[in-house]
Amino acid sequence: MSAMPKTAATVPVDLPYRIVWRSRALRQGTHRSVQSGAGGLFRDLATLLEYNDPRRIDLRQSLRDPFEALHVRRFEEKSQIGVVMLLDVSGSMGFHGAARKMAIAADLAEVFATAVRRAGDTFALYAADETVREELFVPPTRSRVGEADMVAALRAYVPERKGAAGLIDAARRIGRRRNLVLVVSDFLLPEDQLATLFEELAGHDVVPIRIADSRESAKLPAWGLVELADLETGRRRLVAMRPALRAEWQRRFEARRSLFRTLAARYGREPFEITDSIAWDRLGAHLATGA
Repeated sequence: MSAMPKTAATVPVDLPYRIVWRSRALRQGTHRSVQSGAGGLFRDLATLLEYNDPRRIDLRQSLRDPFEALHVRRFEEKSQIGVVMLLDVSGSMGFHGAARKMAIAADLAEVFATAVRRAGDTFALYAADETVREELFVPPTRSRVGEADMVAALRAYVPERKGAAGLIDAARRIGRRRNLVLVVSDFLLPEDQLATLFEELAGHDVVPIRIADSRESAKLPAWGLVELADLETGRRRLVAMRPALRAEWQRRFEARRSLFRTLAARYGREPFEITDSIAWDRLGAHLATGA
């Protein structure tokens, strides 16, 4: 009997995440910013000509200046950021083995949407297979309205279309302003599409989250007849599994995984990998490092 996947209801509603870059947004939030203001952490000193705010004059530094320039203290404001989930809903994400990949994806979307809203940031969802699925699109928002509908739609969605090239188009729709982009996929794209996807996201803070199922590779039998299905093409074939064939299958699987990890590390953060169920504590710790 297949193990039931964990649901978002069993985890805390908040998931910590951190960035190491400075936000350029004008709207106040909880992240470090390039904006200067009256509050926040002390940043540096500047002359009154550079930063015209006489309320922040630092008398001690001004008296020390041999050129008698007036110095003011500058403080770092806190700003919001945009958080975007880029979700693969291609055929391979319809795999149901030890768990349902789409159920895991829906759990992630639910918890992230809640955490982002509570932090005062905006959350957006772009889902794609061979094209961007407009019916699953959620524009950037800080509102709770629509979260339940989004999660219900993801839980009910059955991936059928082959290919995930639409993720590249979705990446282009995000825009150029830097966002925290969560790429949720099994990353079974062809090598050229995978490289193009990461290149399109190069200007963002990218967090790849890979969803895998232990029955895709690790739990293949050493002997026996196995029906294999390519969920991206729909092709099925009956294979006489033997140790040598299983070893080759696992070698190719690991080679693809290694390529994905190399690209992820080159263009973004170290990837977070989920197999069968989400280790929420580990995911929170991974996001909290900011790198």
